Amino acid sequence: MMKPHTALCALGLKWNPFIQDVPIEGLVATARINSFVYKIESLVLDGGFAMITGEPGTGKSVLMRILEDRLSAIRDLVVCPITRPQSKVGDFYRELGSYFQTPIQNSNRWGGYKALRERWLAHIEATHLRPVILVDEAQRMHSETLIELAHLSSALFDSRAILSVVLCGDSRLPDRFREADLFPIGTRIRPRYTSEPASREELITLMTERLERAGNSRLMTPDLIATLADHSAGNPRLMLNTGYELFTHAVERQLTVIDEKLFLETYARQDPKRTTKKERAR
Repeated sequence: MMKPHTALCALGLKWNPFIQDVPIEGLVATARINSFVYKIESLVLDGGFAMITGEPGTGKSVLMRILEDRLSAIRDLVVCPITRPQSKVGDFYRELGSYFQTPIQNSNRWGGYKALRERWLAHIEATHLRPVILVDEAQRMHSETLIELAHLSSALFDSRAILSVVLCGDSRLPDRFREADLFPIGTRIRPRYTSEPASREELITLMTERLERAGNSRLMTPDLIATLADHSAGNPRLMLNTGYELFTHAVERQLTVIDEKLFLETYARQDPKRTTKKERAR
């Protein structure tokens, strides 16, 4: 069996197109994604809250990666991705302090609050850009932490936003803002993006472009790509996971093309009800 790196080279691939952490250039941005990113690029001038929601596997993490990459390319803009959304307020402050090079002491949260805001206000004065806080899995944030973030992000009796905050989470996230304590934060959210199940055509485009960007547009036959799209229930992650399993079988057998024959051999015994496009046409 070929080693993974050797297999990629033998198949003309720069990376495995079926894994989640492909290089940023491997991510496919739809027109909806580009439109939302444009709205966030505008948001950094005025500040405020934005929200991304949707079911697992429908593209939220892809959007967040593209968003971070595009925002980081804006000169002088500071982008802070929160790595532990489940942190309580003390740890949340320490993470912000570490990122913005502002020491935070547990015994003096007011001092940390004041120091962070002074740093952000100075940044706005110098660049006219609001620092961006990106929070993935935001449905896991403690209510106290969300409320503290809202206080941190505004000034002048809540009339001036000094941060741009993008909250990303599953379908539980919008429900959080129906709670009495968090309802005021929900009213601040302006740009909203809900990831939806992809159409068959969108899934085919996703797989086709992934393969092309990875370096081998002919790795998978068009008929198989269509079959995977039909079997993925509109979920890009499910389609890529299936592609990953087929890819490992192809490497094991030293195949240069992944086709419907391999699909049948891999899944026929697991699920007798699975059929390919060609079989349905018979």
